[in-house]
Amino acid sequence: MASETMKAPMCLVENKNKQLLVNPGAIQILNSISQPVVVVSIVGMYRTGKSYLMNCLAGQNHGFPLGSTVQSQTKGIWMWCVPHPTKPNHTLILLDTEGLGDVEKGDPRNDAWIFALAVLLSSTFVYNSMSTINNDALEKLHPGYVTKLTELIRAKSSQRPDAIEDVREFVSFFPDFIWTVRDFTLELKLDGHCITEDEYLENALKLIPGYGPQIQTSNWPRECIRQFFPRRKCFVFDWPVSDPQLLAKIENIPESQLNPKFQKQSKTFCSHIFTHASTKKLKEGILVTGTRLGTLVETYVDAINSGTIPCLENAVKTLAERENSIAVQRAVDHYSEQMAQRVRLPTDTLQELLDVHTACEKEAIAVFMEHSFSDNQWEFQKKLMAAIEKRKEDFMQRNEASSLSYCQTELEKLSEPLRESISHGAFSVPGGHSLYLEARKKVKQGYKQVPRKGVKANEVFQNFLKSLITTEDSILQSDKALTDGQKAMAAEQAKKEAAKKELELTRQHQKEQEEMMEAQKRTFSENMAQLQKKMERERETLLREQERVLEHKLKVRIHGMEVPARPWLPRKKKCDIVKEIMIPKRTPKDMYVIIKTSDLPRSWSTLPIVCNIGMQLLNSYMIG
Repeated sequence: MASETMKAPMCLVENKNKQLLVNPGAIQILNSISQPVVVVSIVGMYRTGKSYLMNCLAGQNHGFPLGSTVQSQTKGIWMWCVPHPTKPNHTLILLDTEGLGDVEKGDPRNDAWIFALAVLLSSTFVYNSMSTINNDALEKLHPGYVTKLTELIRAKSSQRPDAIEDVREFVSFFPDFIWTVRDFTLELKLDGHCITEDEYLENALKLIPGYGPQIQTSNWPRECIRQFFPRRKCFVFDWPVSDPQLLAKIENIPESQLNPKFQKQSKTFCSHIFTHASTKKLKEGILVTGTRLGTLVETYVDAINSGTIPCLENAVKTLAERENSIAVQRAVDHYSEQMAQRVRLPTDTLQELLDVHTACEKEAIAVFMEHSFSDNQWEFQKKLMAAIEKRKEDFMQRNEASSLSYCQTELEKLSEPLRESISHGAFSVPGGHSLYLEARKKVKQGYKQVPRKGVKANEVFQNFLKSLITTEDSILQSDKALTDGQKAMAAEQAKKEAAKKELELTRQHQKEQEEMMEAQKRTFSENMAQLQKKMERERETLLREQERVLEHKLKVRIHGMEVPARPWLPRKKKCDIVKEIMIPKRTPKDMYVIIKTSDLPRSWSTLPIVCNIGMQLLNSYMIG
């Protein structure tokens, strides 16, 4: 789908008149992509060859514009959606950003927001620079970029007094970090030993010992990269061509004329992206599709333009409200479609209809569970239960109406000879009552043979008999072949039969009520069973996320150097850090927030929480 709709890149976020504007056309394309997406963004100083790498990933020489002058060619954020070359049913989304430090922009804050948006939207973030990773290269990340992320991005909607807690949340949703170094001419050696590109990066990110102001300034971008991006990688690239003049038209240069080493390095970079770049996810393992990415873009840009800080929690909330509403509708539509396909109206019994309802409802709940997330108050699950209940009632009413119409039509045909005999006075003769009973019996037998009369069969026949009571009594009283005693006995027998029929009808209604109650119990049980499974999956995801975050904290805080003092982060001893990491704070309230809590031990059971949820759902369902 993506390859058909995007033959070339298009602007996703326009940077115009010092304001960021979302391109509706780009959002429309994202909304058409229901697949999970791998989002690779590239950021760096202008005129450093970012767009060329993006074109390589797209498998094209042309696409993102390549400039040959001192002017930046890319403005805002440009997007190119292509089928993922190695992950089936995934779309690769490439985001090329305008160059940082463009003197024509005038307002450096736009650079900061572009940088922050690239971090928020991507699953792999590529920072592109020239020549080498030295102190100068790191300092270019300092003014308004990586060191300002704590001021440009917020994890939680409520500002905590200890801002460090909010910063630590970044690790759980920030992208993988790749530093690409262009026109690299140095030898990858350290102290006389060959090192890898990754080791080159890690050595460059080592903190400088000491606590002086200048040292803290130099360490600050290093510390931010180490803190925010636990998964890091580096690629270095030779000059693509030996003649600098050819760089202006590199997209038109045949591959045979490119530096073989550069070609190999480019292929290695692309192969890594195709193989290892992860699918975009939010906290709690929420998969991002093209549609969801479009919502995130709009939410973040709206926040920036309104003067507030883009907040992941608010973005997820907005996304969840939209996606969960869609999930409810999708599940309800699935239920209705499957019921329409599987049910043949009228059903012989109510139970037949309820059995199909149970099967279709189970599938519908599974559809909702698959496509919903962050329904922490079960608001949308309650809406689903209410909507399916309404659809079930609609099918029951249609079933009753179909049965009623069918039975009345069939009985009308069968009783026509009887009514004609009555109108012609065929029973107004001695022995006429006996003849009438025989004719009525024939109608009853014929009606009994009619297949699939449905749930209204008894009621329709009972109403038919009631309509004949006056006529039957008239025939009985005018039958001169019967004595008064025989007439009295016949009348009494008619009353007993009528009472028996009423009792049968009452019992049928009672049975149907019991079947409906059992169906409601199955509805509740199925909702709870699937909810518990989903909670267990989310719990496992949260535990894995917590383990990864804790591992990163221990690696950075304990095995690395002590953290330099900063206004929002007082220096702590190693023992204090270990205690802080290993002894998470809990309150009794946290025990009932398993969906949100990320530090629950594996041994904790979710049964009390599920029961608590179940009681609320059941209460809401029964009241509704």
